Amino acid sequence: MLLREFVKEKGISRAALTDIKFKGGNLMVNGMDETVRYMLSRGDKVTVCFPVEKRSEEMVAEDIPLTIIYEDDYVLVVNKPANLPTIPSREHPTGTLANALLYYYDKHCISSTVHVVTRLDKDTSGLLLVAKNRYVHHLLSQQQKEKSVKRIYKAIVHGELVHNKGTIDAPIGRSTTSIIEREVSEDGQDAVTHYEVKKALSDMTLVTVTLDTGRTHQIRVHFAYLGHPLIGDDLYGGKVEKIKRQALHSAELSFYHPFLKRTMNFHAPLPKDMEELVQKVKEG
Repeated sequence: MLLREFVKEKGISRAALTDIKFKGGNLMVNGMDETVRYMLSRGDKVTVCFPVEKRSEEMVAEDIPLTIIYEDDYVLVVNKPANLPTIPSREHPTGTLANALLYYYDKHCISSTVHVVTRLDKDTSGLLLVAKNRYVHHLLSQQQKEKSVKRIYKAIVHGELVHNKGTIDAPIGRSTTSIIEREVSEDGQDAVTHYEVKKALSDMTLVTVTLDTGRTHQIRVHFAYLGHPLIGDDLYGGKVEKIKRQALHSAELSFYHPFLKRTMNFHAPLPKDMEELVQKVKEG
């Protein structure tokens, strides 16, 4: 087959091939530079060299502590603390996980920009997946579309849920009164959340949550819609007396590693503030 068709099968897009051609990368067969029109034979060794990634001039490296759960040549799994935005925004142009990753990359001579595969809200803690280059990001994003990247969240919500298991199937759209908030609305995007009660804690409940979709603030909006907002989530009606941020944690993460050719599974225990909240209620 043509080299063009071969690399396409490997998930290398036309845009990526254009960058390889014009921005300093190259395609090699058996150690020799070739064009995409080269006709491959059985046993040929194909090497793809991507151009060095350019970082946005607005992105600066910052010495912010990182808790890295796993790292190899292709991916990072980070346990993000609460009160740390994932990527820069108008409200938080610096002081983000992305700025911390750039500092880490520079320190370890990793010539890449930031490719976050699974983002988390600023005040949501837990595991997130980072690709170390554009190609790996593309492969993992394809997995996300196929729902092969799986996450399990733990949340503490107000009140006692009627059912021990349930599914919230309610479309989510932008709020008509806020550029930040989301709400359940008939003309919103499909959103499906599954939950299971793990422990009833007097006036609150610890639940595990999985998602069929990944809408902005989905877990927070859906539980507020049920009348059980997350503890500490004052944006959606939660009270902040017991914890100063939404009690939401990305506890488990799994994905198929496109180069190691196996499923990777990771777990992060409840952070101190959520664990203390659970323990206080149990002791009470």
